[in-house]
Amino acid sequence: MEKNYRAELVGVFGDPVDGNPTGVLEEAGFAAKGLNYRYLTMKVTPDDFDTAMKSLKALHMKGINLTMPHKIAVLPYLDEVSEAAGIIGAVNTVVLRDGKLIGDNTDGKGFVQALKNENISPAGKNIAILGAGGASKAIAVECALADAASITIINRSEARGQELVQAILQNTNSSASYLSWSDAVSIPARTDILINATSIGLHPNIHDQPDINYDTITPDMVVSDVIFNPAITPFLTEAGKRGAKTISGLGMLVCQGALNFTIWTGVEAPYDIMYEALKKEFE
Repeated sequence: MEKNYRAELVGVFGDPVDGNPTGVLEEAGFAAKGLNYRYLTMKVTPDDFDTAMKSLKALHMKGINLTMPHKIAVLPYLDEVSEAAGIIGAVNTVVLRDGKLIGDNTDGKGFVQALKNENISPAGKNIAILGAGGASKAIAVECALADAASITIINRSEARGQELVQAILQNTNSSASYLSWSDAVSIPARTDILINATSIGLHPNIHDQPDINYDTITPDMVVSDVIFNPAITPFLTEAGKRGAKTISGLGMLVCQGALNFTIWTGVEAPYDIMYEALKKEFE
């Protein structure tokens, strides 16, 4: 039998992208499953994005991740998008299937799966989210589609906060409201799950933490951070001191990567191996 030396190609388009660790966990997964795939971390500027997207079919790539600033710019290139991606208005994963480019957003799906891995479901829960950017939108929409009872968007810009609230109210069965993020904002008393969906605390600013009243965090809350570097942020440390159950951003990133893995390969992702590979990067 003739040997096949051609690897199947996937990867990420972004700018900046040098610090994106997704390739570490994807490559670990490919190796564990014996798949001849390669994950390429590629710097693509907005000026070159059109050329890059048109190259997917020319290079017979299996798919691509999109990170900033391309998650919205990619939409005109796609033949189909998932329900969640359509509501969010952004795509982070594309698969080339039967000649069509199909877009999805695995950011929020990864978050929901990370909760489920901790035996926590968004269904029926009151959720408060800090921020109204891309991560917040993805998480809020997926939690709403997973039957969250209510979602409170805490954000400094009322316009952006209300825009996300309206997207939830118009496209899901969850209730939603906006809370102005003024200095040391108090977390609503009925909150079951609190999420930092901002970049506050991300390396190298590892000592920064969201400006909230930490004494309004209670032991019956689950508190999660989207930040994965460092894995344990000051935000999570303070929540832990109040007795809350904490979940780091590592789980979300690996769950997102595992979803990408399966979308591209059709093979169940080796989550534990991928998690350990990523964890080792930040030890």
